[in-house]
Amino acid sequence: MDLRSQGGAFRMMYLQVVGGFEQYTGHRVGVSPQVVDTLFSGVSFRRLKLRNRGSWEHCSWTKGSMSQWKQIQQLEIRLLEHVDYLYDDNFPMDIRQGLSSWIETQDWDTAANEESMAGVLFTNLLSQLDRVRSQEQNFLQRHNMKIIQQQLQVKYTSNPTVMARVISTCLREERRILSSACMQEQGPLERSVQNSVAFERQKNMDNRVAIIRGSVQLMDQAVKSIEDMQDDFDFRYKTLQARESSDARQNPEMTKQEMDDVIKEIEDLMSSQLNPELQDWKRRQQIAAIGGPQLTGLEQLHSWFTLTAQSLFQMKRQLDKLADLIVKVTYESDPIPLQKPQMEERVKYLIYHLIKSSFVVEKQPCMPTHPQKPLIIKTGVQFTTKVRLLVKLPEVDYQLKVKTTFDKSRQFFILTNNTKVMDIEDYSNGCLSVEFRHLGLLSVTEELHSLSFEACFTVQGLTIDLETCSLPLVVISNVSQLPGGWVSVMWYNLLTDEPRNLAFFGNPPRATWSQLSEVLSWQFSTFAGKGLNKEQLSMLGGKLLGQHASCSDYQVSWSKLSKENIPGKPFSFWMWLDSILELIKKHLLPVWNENYIMGFVSKEMERTLLKDKEPGTFLLRFSESHLGGITFTWVEHGDNGEVKFNSVEPYTKNRLSALPFADIIRDYKVISEGVVPENPLNSNTTTTPSSCQSPEPPMTPGEFDMLNELSIFRVRRGEICNSQPSFILI
Repeated sequence: MDLRSQGGAFRMMYLQVVGGFEQYTGHRVGVSPQVVDTLFSGVSFRRLKLRNRGSWEHCSWTKGSMSQWKQIQQLEIRLLEHVDYLYDDNFPMDIRQGLSSWIETQDWDTAANEESMAGVLFTNLLSQLDRVRSQEQNFLQRHNMKIIQQQLQVKYTSNPTVMARVISTCLREERRILSSACMQEQGPLERSVQNSVAFERQKNMDNRVAIIRGSVQLMDQAVKSIEDMQDDFDFRYKTLQARESSDARQNPEMTKQEMDDVIKEIEDLMSSQLNPELQDWKRRQQIAAIGGPQLTGLEQLHSWFTLTAQSLFQMKRQLDKLADLIVKVTYESDPIPLQKPQMEERVKYLIYHLIKSSFVVEKQPCMPTHPQKPLIIKTGVQFTTKVRLLVKLPEVDYQLKVKTTFDKSRQFFILTNNTKVMDIEDYSNGCLSVEFRHLGLLSVTEELHSLSFEACFTVQGLTIDLETCSLPLVVISNVSQLPGGWVSVMWYNLLTDEPRNLAFFGNPPRATWSQLSEVLSWQFSTFAGKGLNKEQLSMLGGKLLGQHASCSDYQVSWSKLSKENIPGKPFSFWMWLDSILELIKKHLLPVWNENYIMGFVSKEMERTLLKDKEPGTFLLRFSESHLGGITFTWVEHGDNGEVKFNSVEPYTKNRLSALPFADIIRDYKVISEGVVPENPLNSNTTTTPSSCQSPEPPMTPGEFDMLNELSIFRVRRGEICNSQPSFILI
């Protein structure tokens, strides 16, 4: 039998195993035929490319090797609106469309942290745009692409890592949108988060802000008209016609009424839309911090806050101008002197409230060593954070000094300089921001803490004390405390939107299984590249909740998740799950992302899947008795028909650091007295006729390394004639 025939037999046996699982669970595995063909097609199996294509999902619309962008285009309108929100002038959708294949093959995540690589990718992107533009037949499209290319050069030539971060973020968010589309029933928390900034609300806000700006501009003209008329009145007082005198009285009254109307409109805008949008963004920042959907919308908030502030300061200047005019000329029952103080106080109050609320933490405190686990700080390890003023006013550029303090009411100290001047970011609409790097702490505690930021804002005679604070932090003294710290951060940000409830864990609330399962899936999406599907979450629910796993509203306590040990085990559910995440991230990532690992299989299900399979069939599963372990079990059949299951001691990170898992599977041998050591994962025959020998030469070291990098497990070649080995990847 030649190698291609062997691949066909492998393929049939694999599909039989998958069919058995589908029949047992009632759920469709949904394995792509193209993937099965790739796994078991002989020569093509050996020539797999090294590039990690990312995860393909169990979705009805996913077809073989369809690109990520093509999958995006097949989404329903509701999800496409979220995709539309990702793309703006920083990364136009025209580029995503025109260079979709090329963009998806580049390593933007690495480039975002390496300037030299980012520079090369930026140069290559411009070259790709030149190529596409030269092939474009439509003149208008060519012109638009030229404009886009020029804008990119201006924006990113001096800082290509920013471009890499933007593209990396867009691709990552696309994958999350695709992942959510594959879930038959979306969780309530994610659905709430994704719909929080609806397209219609944004348009409504844009329109209201634009109308206010237009009204304020018209009032500028009205004030100028009053000034001209009063100058004219002062000059020609004795000869002024009655009609003109009447106009001079009517115009201030109209202007006062228009001002009053605009102030009311701004008050309503801030209370009914602007402040809720800001609170919504802060809530989405909490969810994004624990692995939820990528945070967007800050640039839109910056635009709304800036335009509103400009309108308010313009009105303040108009009121100041009217005060000057009163000194020149006034008359009995003049509305301006009567109403100006009240309007001035209202405008100052709105400015005060707007500026104070515009001072936000853009980037929550985070250690560079653990960028995906913010809000955990280790003593002796530096961390970074970033605050931003959402109001752009030229008068305060380079003027605002920000001071940071750790737990103002307690005796903690920042080791390095804790005062910096806010600077302008050219790549972010010229916003004012300041990033604190290389901060450190002197003391340690397991309680919640917060980092405060203070500044004094002075402009146009107004002085406003600004203060904002980070989300609650967990301080650790040893990296072994990181899993416990991270689950605390997750629990807090999942269950409360209070920005500074440092006593939260004095009486922590419960979470529903629906909420918790969604967050657990986010952890795998963030740290391992692919979230959990419905079957995997069901298996985890059974392990944590037992018979209550089917109830999505079942209340899970904080202790149940992180404090209480699993029955019969010396560790908690969270410690067990976190150790699996670490194992996948460091040693099994390609296997996980290519969907070859199906889930968390119990021993009972393991035996059900294997009992009717050919000898040598084996499966992989995460250990239930060891932290961060993966094991495999194979089936044997005795002469009397007895079925026997054999399992190996779980492989943990210590063993996998020394030897790749692919090598372990390939070279595994069972040694017993009087028997030649052999690999039990293979079926053996007594003879190997020459017709069965593979004509191909042995694998080169480079080809085998390629299989190791992909972590695809392959049995020995060319030794099997009448019966074939098989395996299940679970």
